[in-house]
Amino acid sequence: YTINGTQVTCDFAKNGYRLPTEAEWEYAARGGNQSRGYLYSGSNNVDSVAWHYQNSGGQTHPVGTKQSNELGLYDMSGNVWEWCWDWYDGKYYAQSPLKNPKGPSSGTFRVGRGGSWYNDAVYVRSASRNLITPSYSYDYLGFRLSRTVTF
Repeated sequence: YTINGTQVTCDFAKNGYRLPTEAEWEYAARGGNQSRGYLYSGSNNVDSVAWHYQNSGGQTHPVGTKQSNELGLYDMSGNVWEWCWDWYDGKYYAQSPLKNPKGPSSGTFRVGRGGSWYNDAVYVRSASRNLITPSYSYDYLGFRLSRTVTF
C-alpha cells in the first residue's frame, strides 16, 4: 500500500499482504475451482458453516469452529463481515473487466462480504454484499488478508 494522507493505493503486483478485492473474496468463498455451487461458503446448510443471528448467542466466535469450504477456508459465511479492498458501487460489475476486477477507483463506502453473527441467515450467503463507512468499527466487522501469487 501507498498511503498519502487519507488516500490509499494498492500495488497488486507486489508480493505483500493486503485486503482481498471483492472478486477475490467471492471466488474464495464459493470454493474457487473446486466449487460445488453451495448457497453458503462450504454448504447449503447454514448452521454447519456459519455463525448468524439465530445460532451465535449474540457474539463473535473463534475462527474454525464450523465446517470449512471446499478450499479449506473457515468462516467466510457469518461470524464477522469482512472488509474488501473495493469501494462500493452497485452498478460496477455491469461494466467491469471480466477477469480480476479491482473495483471502482473511489467512493464513499467500502464493500463488506460474508455477513455476521448479528445478521439473519439469509445475509450470510456467499452472494451477500454490504456497504460500510471506512471509519466504522464494531465487533461484527473484521478482515481477512490476501497475498498476490506470482508464478
